[in-house]
Amino acid sequence: MYLLTLVLGIVLLPEANTLTCYECIPLTGTCTETTTLCPTHRNQCAALVASYTDGSKVWNVNAKSCVAPEECGQYSANFGVSRTVIASKCCSTDLCNTQPAPEPNKTNPNGRKCFSCGGEICNTTLNCLGNEDYCISATVSTGGQNVTLKGCSSNVICTNKELAQIMGLTGVDMSCCQGDYCNSASSTGAGLMLLVAPLISLVLS
Repeated sequence: MYLLTLVLGIVLLPEANTLTCYECIPLTGTCTETTTLCPTHRNQCAALVASYTDGSKVWNVNAKSCVAPEECGQYSANFGVSRTVIASKCCSTDLCNTQPAPEPNKTNPNGRKCFSCGGEICNTTLNCLGNEDYCISATVSTGGQNVTLKGCSSNVICTNKELAQIMGLTGVDMSCCQGDYCNSASSTGAGLMLLVAPLISLVLS
């Protein structure tokens, strides 16, 4: 009897600790709020906003979802002429993500320097901002050609396994490194919009 109780306790314990969060995934610009049971590794409720800027144009995507603790706060991928910033407000009780996400904070240069691409040559110096402490290189295969983007990135984007899987499924090969200019210069083509969907899907996964 004791063994049966122990086995049932182990099997049922993860379910008992599962958090319920509001979920709102804007697949068509707007979304309908529902509730969802979070997987054990995504044990925070969050309201999120992903902001994309390409110089003069800015657009935001708002969402609510379950997230892992390391996805709370603000993080970004910066390719020089475009930057995607994800900001989230997290909490850890059932249905606590009722408030909207905060607007992303303004960030200052942090001293890290990486290569970015200007036109077809990737030898432009990019001053990283905020917690962008990695240099990033991403290659996208599209239309039989490889397009390379370089810039700065926050740790969360470089180490998130789910994002890496999404990138792989969408034909993006991404690598990160630490150290000034470690994402060495090379020739490339332009294709900034090709990386927006995978980065935004980190918010929605």
